[in-house]
Amino acid sequence: MIKHYLLLFGRNIKKYKSTFAINLIGLSTGLACVILITLWVIDELRVDKFHANDSNLYQVWNVFETPEGKRVLEWTPPMLAETMVEQLPEVEYASAQTLPGWFSNTPLRVNDKIIKAPGIFAEKDYFNIFSYNLILGDKDEVLTNLNGIVISESLAIRTFGSPENSIGQTIEWEVLNYKSSATVNAVFEDVPSNSTTQFEFILPFKNWENLVLERGGAIDWVTNNPATYIVLKEGTNSAVFAEKIKTFSKQQDENVTADLVMTQYSSNYLYGNFENGKQARGRMDYVYLFSLIALFIMVIACINFMNLSTANASRRFKEIGIKKAMGSKRRALIFQYFGEAILNAFVSFGLSIFIVYLCLPYFNSITGKSVGFDIPSLAILCLIVLATGLLAGSYPALHLSHFSALQALGGNLKGSLSEVWMRKGLVIFQFAITLVLIVSVLVVYEQISYVQSKNLGMDKDNVVYFELEGNLSDNRDAFMEQIKLIPGVVNAGTTSSNIIGTEINTTGGLSWTGDEEERFSRFSEMRVGYDFIETMDMKLKKGRAFSKNVDTDTNAIVFNESAIEIMGLEDPIGRNVQYGGVSYQIVGVLEDFHFKSLREAVGPLFFRLGPPERLLTSIVRIEKGKTHETLSKLNAVYQEFNKGYVFDYSFLDSDFQAQYESEQRAVELSKYFAGLAILISCLGLFGLASFTAERRKKEIGIRKVLGQSAMQVNIMLSSEFAKLVLISIGIALPLSYILTKEWLSNFAYKIPLSIWYFIGSGILVLLVALATVTSQALKASAENPIKSLRTE
Repeated sequence: MIKHYLLLFGRNIKKYKSTFAINLIGLSTGLACVILITLWVIDELRVDKFHANDSNLYQVWNVFETPEGKRVLEWTPPMLAETMVEQLPEVEYASAQTLPGWFSNTPLRVNDKIIKAPGIFAEKDYFNIFSYNLILGDKDEVLTNLNGIVISESLAIRTFGSPENSIGQTIEWEVLNYKSSATVNAVFEDVPSNSTTQFEFILPFKNWENLVLERGGAIDWVTNNPATYIVLKEGTNSAVFAEKIKTFSKQQDENVTADLVMTQYSSNYLYGNFENGKQARGRMDYVYLFSLIALFIMVIACINFMNLSTANASRRFKEIGIKKAMGSKRRALIFQYFGEAILNAFVSFGLSIFIVYLCLPYFNSITGKSVGFDIPSLAILCLIVLATGLLAGSYPALHLSHFSALQALGGNLKGSLSEVWMRKGLVIFQFAITLVLIVSVLVVYEQISYVQSKNLGMDKDNVVYFELEGNLSDNRDAFMEQIKLIPGVVNAGTTSSNIIGTEINTTGGLSWTGDEEERFSRFSEMRVGYDFIETMDMKLKKGRAFSKNVDTDTNAIVFNESAIEIMGLEDPIGRNVQYGGVSYQIVGVLEDFHFKSLREAVGPLFFRLGPPERLLTSIVRIEKGKTHETLSKLNAVYQEFNKGYVFDYSFLDSDFQAQYESEQRAVELSKYFAGLAILISCLGLFGLASFTAERRKKEIGIRKVLGQSAMQVNIMLSSEFAKLVLISIGIALPLSYILTKEWLSNFAYKIPLSIWYFIGSGILVLLVALATVTSQALKASAENPIKSLRTE
């Protein structure tokens, strides 16, 4: 029996080559999209899931009350982890860890060789908490030795030749102008690519505390800088424990103002945003989005198969009639048509694998991943293909097999009104979804273009920044004066952190007197040097910037407009504020500038002069059009002051754009998926047009005999499909408006939803659809009426 079905399948391919080709193109293209999206989704869902303690592994966060609502920060007190282990019996392990992005390019010196590598500081139980496997060393001991360092396998190989050779070797390290040395006492396997924390060395956390104290900082419950991770004991109710630790920090020190919340560590990647103190959304939105796109594309491709199979029904009706007359049961016919659909799906799957193989390098480049096939993903894909075959074959199998032998042999193709509208409804659905994709891609693209070109209140273009490390820390002033003399350098300044992003410190220790009442609020703070404000081309609304000519400027402070508004000071210049037990005088007010993503409104911020030893980032503005030659001269001066170190610099505008990396990648992928959705939908429309032309060929012949021109016939046929597309436009535009408006709500600064985004997309879809239908209509209207009226 199966051999018979395979024989029929082969004969039908040979006999109806065009139908098979369209089915193959539609299904294979759709499946290729689905496979790529599925591989991406699987990879997203696997991030940080490889840790053995995953189900009991949590991160603890600080929650601060602000005028804008609850704000969640991963900076926590340095002693929080250690105290939780001591005082809370539910905690099995805990560790403080410096934030992953802080030391992503740390200089390590081995003899006279300097290597840059990302690193972290962590406490003794770090390897008991996270599943970063040690090749050499004892995970319970390696981070207890203050003078030890744990390095990755790849760092050991490129530095010492092998992991074994690295044990006992000395590495000098430098972080924030703090220099020390350590002995390699362990080697761990390279951190997997699906880990959000990427590092090549770990130093004991006590070194970080010494560094903070060396720089004049404090190690107490009010000061926050590391992240805190805990593993709860088996059987612990996480919800009850989360409520228990809410005021834990306040119980240790009455000066603490923050509560604690905790989240499952592996959930942070997909749910990285917080709303009013609770974990809400993040990259999981894109997982849902692309999963939905994959589902829609698969359904669209299946609709094509249904329509083309139905359109081909008239050619196979006699086959069905003869089989039924010979005694074949409906069950056998259903099995045959489902079998053909599933076989078609797996043939298309083979072609789609080839397409995916060709596209994977480019796809990985767009997504920043290295996805590929493995046994679990192949098993999931085979299930998807089987489901695709069943879905694609469901309507043809159930529809064609229900006709009686008399209907089939008589060529009675007249279906019920519900069947006609089902086929048309499928096409309406196809084009509605396609139009939603097109509008969404257009709006997201325009929003990303808007945020990248919006005036930030400062000039981010032609600005580079780099760390003042090595010998530069001792010769900072001479180096900065020297680079200002370089032709092509407009100005240069120093700061303690990057001007854009989440590295900016947030403090609640500032107070002032307003309306005769002392007030407190949370502000972002930046420590800067002279000329920083001028280098960044920030605009002063009132007062002045810092000046070397004013001795008292060591106690001067500059606020942005948002801060002054929150403080309620109508005439701020000359007023005093208190911070850290020191009185500061307001000397200037800056126009608001965006120092974070445009998803957030501009918050209150102040600048104060930092001690030179803490200003370890140099920011240089380069004259437009002279970037290459100026960087070359900068490098020469850098090497003159800092021999042996590599001049590693970054562009500020690139950092700003990196904040929207997820959206940019989503736009890039969605462009292709939307284009393929149009292609596949047009194949579906082609199928319905073919079906209609097949069923109405005698009517068309009669109309031509009675005097209608080919153009009139063409308009008649095309207008019917135009109505379907117009209905889909009417459904899709309100839906796309709702979806895009909801997505834009994530941004504090966004584009207006112009009506032309929707009208233009609708016109584009209509024109493409009409072009597709016209090709079939012209073919039908050009056929000789004698041929179409001949009884078959």
